[in-house]
Amino acid sequence: MNSTPSLDDLRNRLVDDIVAKCPLPAPIEQAMRTVRRDLHLPGLDPAAAYTNRAVSIKENPNGPLALSCASVPSTVAMMLAQLDPQPGDHILEIGAGTGYNAALLAELVGSGGEITTVDIDPGVALHARRALNNTGYERVRAMERDGLDGAPEHAPYTRMIATVGLWDVPAAWWQQLADGGRLVLPLRWRGQTRSIALTRHGGTLVSDDMELCGFVPIIGQHGERTTELADGTVRLHHDQDQPVDPGQLTEVFSTPLTELWSQARVGNEESFDGIWLRATASDDTVCRIEVTKQAQEDGARRPAIPGRSPALVAGSSIAFLIAERDNADLERPSRLGAAAYGPDATTLARNLIAHITAWSVDRTAAPQLIIHPAGTPDSELPKGHVVDKADSRMVLFFTELNA
Repeated sequence: MNSTPSLDDLRNRLVDDIVAKCPLPAPIEQAMRTVRRDLHLPGLDPAAAYTNRAVSIKENPNGPLALSCASVPSTVAMMLAQLDPQPGDHILEIGAGTGYNAALLAELVGSGGEITTVDIDPGVALHARRALNNTGYERVRAMERDGLDGAPEHAPYTRMIATVGLWDVPAAWWQQLADGGRLVLPLRWRGQTRSIALTRHGGTLVSDDMELCGFVPIIGQHGERTTELADGTVRLHHDQDQPVDPGQLTEVFSTPLTELWSQARVGNEESFDGIWLRATASDDTVCRIEVTKQAQEDGARRPAIPGRSPALVAGSSIAFLIAERDNADLERPSRLGAAAYGPDATTLARNLIAHITAWSVDRTAAPQLIIHPAGTPDSELPKGHVVDKADSRMVLFFTELNA
């Protein structure tokens, strides 16, 4: 006779599934088995709280992305592992959400630690406060605050974590993170987002882990631009320092298509986002392309992933990643290539093929990232590829470059 599983059973099954795919440090696993996510999501079917998916808690009337959501539990676990909270830590969280992550942090730092969580939206901050009170985590500070300002009155922090997407490391945060402290944030550059784990060493932030992720962007940062082409059916998402001129690209999809193919192949469940990441460590033409179904029906080549594929844009030409299944290799049935348009289509396609080929040699390799405050002279930067932001200067390189 089948019995309905309890919420404790559902919670443990979810954690079992997460751990089976990616083992977690024991304290984080125990915290996730302890904190009740369902109580932070009132109004949702309690059983649905223990599925590995994000849940919107405040919709955005002005756009497709929610203003706030409860993150995918496996992503929550991954970022907590990157942060590595310890008993007694003093932690600032930017993006209070449902209060669930703050409750997990409270479990991990214990009675000797302190958790401060902030959110710019008064309704979200109130939701987090009430949920934390109702679940026994009254000691967590929940504040209505612009996360870009941090919470200097309770600094310094031994660890900081952002659960909203950032385009830049805000200047205010540098003074609030203790030297030797750890910062984890979803950082966006060249159209892609990575959860980056950084440690402060004096005036620098040095990475030791990067994981693919996606987050609702923080309110108040405007470093990314969107350029619409083909009557808005194709969109390029790029950084403010990239000279993407829509006037030069107006007729780009009316030019002949150039296709080149690499020798690289991928399996059905294999990620190829590492191509994108690797390309950003050397190439300033990298951005994200979004090709709608309408654009494809109008004749535009389908990218590998229509909504989010890497592209190279220079002048009046564009190249982007494509994939085609041919089953020549049953373990890796799809080959990767480049589709390109414009007068320099062949050059850009070859550049993209070179990025694909470099990635295929070592598919797990990731660049090192060192972040310096804005205004740092070039002479004080390590060798590598520089991406300038408003408040910081990012330097990306592979370790052999600086050996």
